Amino acid sequence: MVETKKIMWMIKKDLLVLWRHKPRLISLFLFPIIMIVLFGYGMGGTINNIPVVVVDQSQGPLTDATLSAIKGNTLYDVKDITSDPTKGLQDVQNGMVKAAIILPTNYDNLNTTSQKSIVVDVDSSDQMAAGVIIPATEGIFNGINQQIAVQKLQANSTSAAAVTTNQVAGSAGNPFQSILNTVNLQINKLYGNISYLDFLVPAIIGMTVLFGCVFGMGEIVAGERERGELARLFMTPTSVTTVLGGKIISKLVQETGRGIILIIAAIVLFGIIINGSIVLTVLILMLGALCFIGFGIMISARVSSQEDFMQSVMPITMPMMFVSGVFYPIETMPWIFQKIAYIMPLTYVNDALRAVMLKGVGIGGIWIDVVVLIGFTALFFALGVTQFNRDI
Repeated sequence: MVETKKIMWMIKKDLLVLWRHKPRLISLFLFPIIMIVLFGYGMGGTINNIPVVVVDQSQGPLTDATLSAIKGNTLYDVKDITSDPTKGLQDVQNGMVKAAIILPTNYDNLNTTSQKSIVVDVDSSDQMAAGVIIPATEGIFNGINQQIAVQKLQANSTSAAAVTTNQVAGSAGNPFQSILNTVNLQINKLYGNISYLDFLVPAIIGMTVLFGCVFGMGEIVAGERERGELARLFMTPTSVTTVLGGKIISKLVQETGRGIILIIAAIVLFGIIINGSIVLTVLILMLGALCFIGFGIMISARVSSQEDFMQSVMPITMPMMFVSGVFYPIETMPWIFQKIAYIMPLTYVNDALRAVMLKGVGIGGIWIDVVVLIGFTALFFALGVTQFNRDI
C-alpha cells in the first residue's frame, strides 16, 4: 500500500535539500535558459560586421561609390581606410581585420583600356569568414564592373550605335570586350585553402583540455572532499601545498599528454598540417590546461559535493564552448555574445592555437593571448587556493 503522507515528506525533504544547496538550485533554472538563448540567438546566424580595411590609392567618384557600397553592406565593418597597401596587409596578418580590399592607383581613370586589378588579401585561417567575404566582394565589384561598362558604352555611343548585338557578343577581338571586363578581382588567400576541419581541430583540442581539466579537478577536489578522502589525507603529515601541487601537476601532465595525442591523431587521420612550431603549440596547450585547472580549483574549493560542483560549472563551461568560437567564428554571433567571448579564457586558447597551427605565427603574434591567459591563471589560482586553505 502506498503511504501518501510519507511520500509527501520525502518530496519535502528533497526540496529542502535542493533549497539548502543554492548553486544547484540556481543552476537548475539558469542552465537551460542560457542554452536556449545560445541556440536560439547565438548559433548559426548570418555573419555580419566582419572587420576589413580598405586601401584607397585613387581619388574620384568611382572610389567614393565603391566605398559607399562596401560601407553600406552589413557584412563589412570598415575599420580603416588607408593609402598604404603594406599597412593593409599587415593589419590582416596581425589579426586586426579579416581582409584588406586594395584599390589600384588607376581605379578612377575611365579613359584607360587596361584592366583595374583589385587585390583582396584574405585571412583564410578563418574559413567561414573567408567563405562569405570572397563571394560578397566579388558581387560588389561585378556590379561596379557593369556600371563602368555602361558609362563607357554611353561615352562611346557613336561607336556603339554601329555595333550590332551579335558583334558585342562575338569574338575576343571585339572592341567592347575590354569595356565589359574592366575590373579584375584578385583574391589572395594568405594562408592557403583552409578547410572547415582545419579551422575546427585547434578549437576542439582546446575545448577537450577545458573539459578534462575542469571536470577532472571537480572529481579530485570536490569528489574527494565529499567522500572524506581529503580529510583522511590531511590527517597525515602532508602540507596543503604538497597536496595541491601534486594534484595540479598530475592533471597538467594528463591533459597535456591527451592534447599531444589529439594533435598526432589529427595529423595522421585527417592530414592536418601544423604550419607553426610544434613546441609552441604544446606550450599553449600547457598554459591553457593550467588556466583551466585553476578554474576547476576555484569552483571546487567553494562547494561541498561533486554534484554541486557540476551544477556550478555547467552554466559557465557550456556557454564558454559555444561563444568562444569553437564551431563558428565569433563574428556570426550577436554583438552581446561577441563581447562575452572576450571574457572567456577558451577564446584566447583557441585564438592562439589557430594562429600557430594555421598561420604559422610565432610568440610575437600571440603575445596578447598569452598575457591574458597568464592573467586568468593567476586570478583563478589566487581565488581557489585561498578558499581551499580556509576550507581545509
